[in-house]
Amino acid sequence: MEVLFTTRFKTPLGSLRIVSSEKGLVYIELPNESGRGFEGWKKTHAHDAKVLDRRAAHDGVIDQLMEFMSGERCEFTMDLDMRATDFQLAVYQQVGKIGYGETVSYSDIANAIDKPKAVRAVGAANGANPIPLVIPCHRVIARGGALQGYAGGLELKARLLAMESGHSDPSPAQKRLF
Repeated sequence: MEVLFTTRFKTPLGSLRIVSSEKGLVYIELPNESGRGFEGWKKTHAHDAKVLDRRAAHDGVIDQLMEFMSGERCEFTMDLDMRATDFQLAVYQQVGKIGYGETVSYSDIANAIDKPKAVRAVGAANGANPIPLVIPCHRVIARGGALQGYAGGLELKARLLAMESGHSDPSPAQKRLF
């Protein structure tokens, strides 16, 4: 039987829950997360797994996430255990290439994976990203620059983008989106 380790901890963004397997990080639950959450992910990807609360299994991951949120880290160096379709993995690989403080559009990702007509599917894959922040799906925006969809809500997406661009608050244009 597979064992997953889970931990909740407080961050400047709110309470996060992280989950890992023996191979690496499998899930990050954002504050106010919409969608199926960890239980939905578990039903699809690890339905028989035993879940244990074990903070010690996550000390390095917690350190990296806290460094990211304080502006001290721009890239992550942790092991991941990605469980997704081939299409989703292709999207996540492209999203993972987006640099700190940069944004790209959903159509840019679709073009980069040679699926230019799959813009909506890219959006769906991005929305199903089990490891937000580490796979920076908050950096994917609409072609016109508008913020669309984020598991943690558009306010959190705007805060993350503002943080990465060196601003403490979202721009007035981003605030109008809420």
